[in-house]
Amino acid sequence: MSAYRPAREALRLHLVEHALRTDGPFTLRSGQVSDWYLDARRTTFDGEGATLVGQALLEVMDPTAEALGGMTMGADPIAVATAVVAHGRGRHLRAFSVRKEDKTYGTGGRLVGPVRRGDRVVVVEDTTTTGGALSEAIAVVRAHGLVVVQAVALVDRSDGAVNETMRSSGLPYTALFDPADLGV
Repeated sequence: MSAYRPAREALRLHLVEHALRTDGPFTLRSGQVSDWYLDARRTTFDGEGATLVGQALLEVMDPTAEALGGMTMGADPIAVATAVVAHGRGRHLRAFSVRKEDKTYGTGGRLVGPVRRGDRVVVVEDTTTTGGALSEAIAVVRAHGLVVVQAVALVDRSDGAVNETMRSSGLPYTALFDPADLGV
């Protein structure tokens, strides 16, 4: 990766110190087995870590975006942290979440949060191996009439496959880190 900005480097160090596990094997969401695992929530659910996530995301996010979010659990703390940090800097961003399946009660549906048809959004993920969660979230968001302007992952372990998938669907894609950045 190129030279880090201060928040990005601090985030990398936080991930390595608090979220990286090398005592595998671990089975990933994709079904692949790995000797290392990034439990990103050990950073994204931490006050300091969440602040660093928000700062680092704002450094790479499309400046025209009005909201950000993705599949629930992985993307939720990233989206909320980024919206909060943006607010502190005078930028209004909204966070949203994509449920794993339709909710059949209350207001229902898969998309949750203060977004409206036509909003320009960034879809985020904590760690991606195949791009499945990003692609699913993008499909749901587009089906609700939101305009996806970028996809961002904290860590991409796909060896370029997710970048190719996003490029072929016409989306700019940014990964803050890859395995080499984490020393694995």
